[in-house]
Amino acid sequence: MSGTVAGGLKAKKTIMERHGSDWYKKIGRIGGRNGHDGGFASPYVGKDGLTGAQRAQLAGSKGGKISKRGKARKNVVQEEEE
Repeated sequence: MSGTVAGGLKAKKTIMERHGSDWYKKIGRIGGRNGHDGGFASPYVGKDGLTGAQRAQLAGSKGGKISKRGKARKNVVQEEEE
């Protein structure tokens, strides 16, 4: 029954019985407290001296360099000489 609407409703009912009706509020509060920076969206300069956007650019660059895809090549059609 997992992954179905009926299973989700059954799980919700069980959670409400075990943890109370404000369970989702409690875990949301915990998650909100644990977030300390804006991640890649943060305009603030972090301990590494970079803003979030600069950090994202470096991470993307590293990922691109280790990409398994080959470099882009132009399709050049060689003209036959007559």
